[in-house]
Amino acid sequence: MAQPTYHIACLPGDGIGPEVTRGAVTVLQAAAAAYGFRLEFSEHLVGGAAYDAAGTPFPDETRDACDRADAILFGAVGGPRYEGLPWDLRPEAGLLAIRKRYDLYANLRPILLYPPLKDASPLKNEIIGGGVDFIIVRELVGGIYFGEPRGIETLPDGTRRGVNTEVYTDAEIARIARMGFEIARGRRRRLTSVDKGNVLEAGKLWRTVVDEVAREFPDVEVEHLLADNAAMQILRRPGDFDVMLASNLFGDFLSDEAAMLTGSIGLLPSASLGAARNRFGLPKGFYEPIHGSAPDIAGQDRANPLAAILCGAMLLRHSLGREDAARAVEQAVAAVLEEGLRTADITVPGTAVLGTAAMARAVADRVH
Repeated sequence: MAQPTYHIACLPGDGIGPEVTRGAVTVLQAAAAAYGFRLEFSEHLVGGAAYDAAGTPFPDETRDACDRADAILFGAVGGPRYEGLPWDLRPEAGLLAIRKRYDLYANLRPILLYPPLKDASPLKNEIIGGGVDFIIVRELVGGIYFGEPRGIETLPDGTRRGVNTEVYTDAEIARIARMGFEIARGRRRRLTSVDKGNVLEAGKLWRTVVDEVAREFPDVEVEHLLADNAAMQILRRPGDFDVMLASNLFGDFLSDEAAMLTGSIGLLPSASLGAARNRFGLPKGFYEPIHGSAPDIAGQDRANPLAAILCGAMLLRHSLGREDAARAVEQAVAAVLEEGLRTADITVPGTAVLGTAAMARAVADRVH
């Protein structure tokens, strides 16, 4: 029987993006060899690198390649040298264009503290308790980042006023809530929904619709938390959470806070999923480590590739339907950490510090 072949568009981007993306590709190739399928990678420009070469952060060639791909593996975009550009030419505009094109309305951010890294977490061991393992499901294409009206205006008296609008429809809330409940059903069957319904009408609607969707999932326990309280509870009882559902704004803040529980932002992957489907009828997902471009260490072989490698595991699971290979990659990451292999951001006395490429090879060697 012929091996299936999956097409992956690689968008390394800027800063450390190319280095960590190469690491992820190394591990994905090892997984494909171990589990009997083929991966075809094509590399394309995005972000600042695309602006430098083509005058736009999301060139037509990159767009067309993403359209053809079964999944998109992304590195990072941005850097100080691009901050003076108009918004539509800045590297981040390329990222938003991709989210919009494929209606990637759900951002999944797993928050997992590996046992060997407990001492790297800023939280005390008695708070970490039995471990931290939850996932934040963030609505990604609505809310205050996209609502209208928005802008800065000058009033008749010369006062300047900035306006942003938090807007959600019941349909937008229902679809992200439904995804959150489905994920919870496959985990520990607990969902915590975050809002500010005490002061925001959009928050009141959020809570109402989440409760309506909850009736479809009677086997999932539902908890509601106000966003400020959720921020406290993540630090007070992180082990109690399973799936946390949040709007674009609150999910943005809470997922970055939660990332620090793991000891390093260099360990956290994300997947953005939506309505678009690939040739296999699975989500045409967009997979991005959350650490950013880190231009201060770019090109120095110092970046932690584990977030990008774990993005590869999520890609295998969600866009290719290869749960077996995804678990093998995750187990390989856990194995290198158990063995005391570290990158500079998570090193402690007595551990072996590896560069970006060497860490990726170490993980690839343990995929079986």
